[in-house]
Amino acid sequence: MASKQTNMYLQNPDEIKKVFNRFDINGDNKISVSELVDVMKALGSYTSDDEVKRMMEEIDTDHDGFINLNEFTKFCDNGDDGGLEDLKEAFELYDQDKNGLISSTELHQILSKLGEICTVQDCVAMIKSVDSDGDGFVNFDEFKKMMTNSNTTAGDSSV
Repeated sequence: MASKQTNMYLQNPDEIKKVFNRFDINGDNKISVSELVDVMKALGSYTSDDEVKRMMEEIDTDHDGFINLNEFTKFCDNGDDGGLEDLKEAFELYDQDKNGLISSTELHQILSKLGEICTVQDCVAMIKSVDSDGDGFVNFDEFKKMMTNSNTTAGDSSV
């Protein structure tokens, strides 16, 4: 994530709010630098201080040292740049064993790290809802389609 305008492929306001609330660990309606670092670590991304500073500079448009919901929403907006690199980075966070597929176990591990309460069976159902080739996994194309299609509904899931 960095130099050019990035996005997270979230278009539904409810989903954006849900993700924002996961980052906003203390519930004060703003994301601090330390909260951003904590979430990045939970996702297995050990982001350098310089990278976190660049992320904050990019997202924190009012320069108050925090990311509010409005700034986060603008960041998540799927703009014209496509953001394929960001999507690949997100996929790689879920693809823990780096085999090009997201399994229900990998999904469960990441969601658990993010504080989501769900079972492996819940994750099986989430994957099944987007698994277009029926192999029991989510590949990058399925992940991309799911993340860029505002009409995608996977129940109450947020893969």
